[in-house]
Amino acid sequence: MTTDTLRDYVTHKEETMHWIYDDGGRAAAGYVGRTGDCVTRAIAIATHRSYQQVYDEINQAAHGERTGTKLRGISSARLGVYKRTTRAYLAALGWTWTPTMQIGAGCTVHLTASELPKGRIIVSVSRHLTAVLDGVIHDTHDPSRGGRRCVYGYWRDTAEPTGACVGCEFVTPEETV
Repeated sequence: MTTDTLRDYVTHKEETMHWIYDDGGRAAAGYVGRTGDCVTRAIAIATHRSYQQVYDEINQAAHGERTGTKLRGISSARLGVYKRTTRAYLAALGWTWTPTMQIGAGCTVHLTASELPKGRIIVSVSRHLTAVLDGVIHDTHDPSRGGRRCVYGYWRDTAEPTGACVGCEFVTPEETV
């Protein structure tokens, strides 16, 4: 490892986000086992809606999807949701998309608290969505890759004041020790 690489690694390690295990109410809704429901989970956590409500609404929205040669079936709240359906669902809830990556520009924003806005956001990273509440990741695993994971963009509630997490209640990492 070169000195620059080591410095970059240490810098990202110092900026890693805190992570809290949060299934978004999946277990409370009676679901067990592992599955590809990150979209459903992230939306339930960030919007303070019940997991079952989001699950049902996403599956309902999927019935209106068109299939084609590139799409294998329709979206499923349990197995994965197409971006087009995610966009439409969150836009209907009043959330807006902010891209952080451009074609050919490389990674400019990482999954770290210092590079993302405060408040309730749903962050898009490679093949995954995760909820971030005031700089703390709420998910079933830590997707940050030590602060090195690139962020494609994030969704934010337009009704929420910038920099505030209205109604966010969670244990801070200091309280868990």
